[in-house]
Amino acid sequence: MSVITPSPGALDDRGPIGSVPGVTQTVRHSLAIARRNLRKVLASPGQVLDATLMPVVFALIFVFVFGGAISGSNAEYRQYLMPGIMALTITIASRSSGLSLNTDFTNGVMDRFRSLPVARSAVLTGRILADALRMLVSQLVILAFALLIGFRVHTSVVSAAAAIGIVLLYGIALCWMHAYIGLVARTPETVQSVGMLAMVPFQFGSSIFVDPGTMPGWLRVIVANNPMTLVVDAARNLMIGGPVAHQVLGALAWSVGLIALFAGLSIRAYRRRV
Repeated sequence: MSVITPSPGALDDRGPIGSVPGVTQTVRHSLAIARRNLRKVLASPGQVLDATLMPVVFALIFVFVFGGAISGSNAEYRQYLMPGIMALTITIASRSSGLSLNTDFTNGVMDRFRSLPVARSAVLTGRILADALRMLVSQLVILAFALLIGFRVHTSVVSAAAAIGIVLLYGIALCWMHAYIGLVARTPETVQSVGMLAMVPFQFGSSIFVDPGTMPGWLRVIVANNPMTLVVDAARNLMIGGPVAHQVLGALAWSVGLIALFAGLSIRAYRRRV
């Protein structure tokens, strides 16, 4: 009996054998892998706590310890800070995308995926889908906490939902960025270190904690063009009032641009590694 060798085209997006799956199959595979990733989160709820506990601690310290010194009033600073804390939450939660992918390679899970008739792109999209849902839960938890300590939405439910949506879209963009880091780094420790260092300038060089108007002129230019500032200001103005057109358009442009860039880089890195 002769041995049939699969053509190179059969290796593009599926497993080692078989034709390339269509869109419907790819979506189904992505949802199945997302389900698998969510089950891992349910088995280890510390992943959700890690993404919510640190922002809560930050909020408590800054509002009740530094709030009076920064803004003159804890209540006034609370209104300013909490939308920023919502955005800070996704910068922390998004890091798990890269760490989980890198760990799956280290543990041999990716070798198992390669042997299955699963669309290769579904491995990445399933990871991002699961992390997006986890970030949404984190956003709702932080918003509930904000309301509990006295934060109030001064606009409408629709505007508040739009604010969450903008923050979540930016979080998805960061997930793709961290996914790329996880795919090119060799160890989980490297992923954690690089991911944290990459986010620190975005977190503290933004309008999360203080009004950029109090910063030196040269720094204000940098902060004004930081995508984090645009996302935070868009969410803040959507929830407590203020101009939103420039901030929303800027936040959307940055998010879509980052997704386009890092999704492409991640797919290329994944194909090289598998």
